[in-house]
Amino acid sequence: MDTTADTKIRSELAEVGLRWANCISWNQSAAALYQQAIANGEAQVAEGGALVVSTGQHTGRSPNDKFVVRDEATEKTIWWDNNRAMSRAHFEALKEDFMAHARLKSLYVQDLIGGADPAHALPTRVVTELAWQALFIQHLLIVPKSRKGFSPKLTIIDLPTFKADPARHGTRSDTVIALDLKNGLVLIGGSQYAGEIKKSVFTVLNYLLPAKGVMPMHCSANLGTKKDSAVFFGLSGTGKTTLSADPNRTLIGDDEHGWSKNGVFNFEGGCYAKVIRLSAEAEPEIHATTRRWGTVLENVVMDPTTHVVNLDDGTLTENTRAAYPLEAIPNASATGMGPVPKTIIMLTADAFGVMPPIAKLTPQQAMYHFLSGYTAKVAGTERGVKEPQATFSTCFGAPFIPRHPSVYGNMLKELIARHKVQCYLVNTGWTGGPYGTGHRMPIKATRALLGAALSGKLAKARMRKDETFGFAVPEAVAGVPKKILNPRATWADKKAYDAQAKKLAAMFVNNFKTFEAHVTDDVKKAAPKA
Repeated sequence: MDTTADTKIRSELAEVGLRWANCISWNQSAAALYQQAIANGEAQVAEGGALVVSTGQHTGRSPNDKFVVRDEATEKTIWWDNNRAMSRAHFEALKEDFMAHARLKSLYVQDLIGGADPAHALPTRVVTELAWQALFIQHLLIVPKSRKGFSPKLTIIDLPTFKADPARHGTRSDTVIALDLKNGLVLIGGSQYAGEIKKSVFTVLNYLLPAKGVMPMHCSANLGTKKDSAVFFGLSGTGKTTLSADPNRTLIGDDEHGWSKNGVFNFEGGCYAKVIRLSAEAEPEIHATTRRWGTVLENVVMDPTTHVVNLDDGTLTENTRAAYPLEAIPNASATGMGPVPKTIIMLTADAFGVMPPIAKLTPQQAMYHFLSGYTAKVAGTERGVKEPQATFSTCFGAPFIPRHPSVYGNMLKELIARHKVQCYLVNTGWTGGPYGTGHRMPIKATRALLGAALSGKLAKARMRKDETFGFAVPEAVAGVPKKILNPRATWADKKAYDAQAKKLAAMFVNNFKTFEAHVTDDVKKAAPKA
C-alpha cells in the first residue's frame, strides 16, 4: 500500500477510534488474502484449490450474544421482545476495550457494498484480524467498480481474539456481536464464525430499508427467460440455495434481497451455501464450487495427507459451509437485480409429514405464513431433540429482524396485492409419515412442482382445499405422482395423520397469538383449524 493510501485509511480508522495498528492490508486481492491466510497458518488448501478453515468452538451464529444499543434513536423503532438491548455506556466501554485490543495487530480492511441497487446501496468497511475472513467477506459482499470517494456508512470490526467481560460490557459471555445503529458501527468479538459479519450487514439493512419504502427479505431469488423474477423464502435446511440454483433460470442471489419500486436486488455479491452431504448429482453447480480455487470452506473435514475434503463428514458440525463469489455459479446474474417478482415461494421442511408438497396461498395466507416462518427440527440436529420439533422464525429470519415483524409483513402483503404476485408454500420435508417413518420429499418432484408454479401453469390447475390448513392444493401436476400431492394418502395410518395434522395446526395457532393484535381480521382467518 502506498504512503498516501496508508495515511488516508489510518486517518479514517482513527475517526472510529481504531489507532496504532501494526500493519493494515487495505483492499487486497483474493490471491493476496489467500496467500496470507496460508502463511499465517489460518487455513489449508484442499485438492482443487479451496481454502479450508476451522472456526473453533463457534461453528454457527451466536444469537444469544447479539446486542443492539438502546438509545434515543432505537428506543421506539426496535422490536425489543426479539432483540437484546445494550446500554450506551456498556457499548462505549466495549468499544474502548476493542480498540485497545486491536493495537499493534495486523488488520485486513475491505471496502465493499451491501446492495446491488445503487439507489439503496450501503457502503460498508469491514476490518478483520484474520486474512481468510477478509477473503470471505470480499466474496459475500459486492466489490465496487471504483473505490474513488468511498465513504463507509457502516463499519464492522471483527476481532475473534477479543474476549468480552460480562461485568464491564453487559454481555452474556465472552462472545459479543454489538450493533450501534445510530453511528453505523458493529463490533464482533470472541467468534471466528464469519457468518456473523454478513448477517450483521443484513440486520443493518433490515433496519434502514423499511424507512425508505424498501422491503428487505431473507430469501433467494432467480430470473426466468421471460424476465419473471421469483423469490424463495426459507430457513436453513429448507432448500433456499439449492432450489434457486436452477440451470434453467438466472440466479440473482441465494440469501438476502431487497424489493423496491425498481424490482428485486441482491444485497450480496456471493453465496454462503450449506455443503453437508452435498451431492454432485442433485446440486452440480454448488458442488463444483467446493473444488474451486478461492472458495472458503468452513469446518469441512479434510484428509490431512491427501487434502481431499469429505462433504459427508459432519464431525465438526452439520453446519459446514462454502463461501464463493456469485460468478462461480455458471448462470448467475451479472447485475444482481431483477424486475418485480411474479412468484413468491415460501419453503418449509415439515418433519411432521403433514404438509403437501405445494399449496397455493391467498395474500392473507401468505402474510400468515410469512409471519409464522415455519419449519421443523429433526432428531439429531440438536442435543435433546428426539422427535420433530416445530420451529417458528418470523419473516423466515427472526434473528435478523430489528423492527417489529408486522412492519415487514404489512409491506409484503401490500406488495403482493399491488403487483398481483402468485404465492406458494412448498414443503421440502417429509411425506408418508413423520421424520423416522416417512421419507424426504423427492427433489425431482419438488423441482417439477416449482417449474409448474413458475411457468404459471399451476395457477390454472384444479385445486382442492386442505381441510386443516385451508390453502389450495393441486389435484394433479404433470410429472408428479398424484398420491404425493395429498399427504394423508401417503400415510399408512390415516388416524395418525389426522392427529399429527391437528397437533401442528395447534402449534401454528399458539405461535400466532403474538401477532394477532398487529394484523387484520382477514389474516387471522387464514389460520389453520386446530
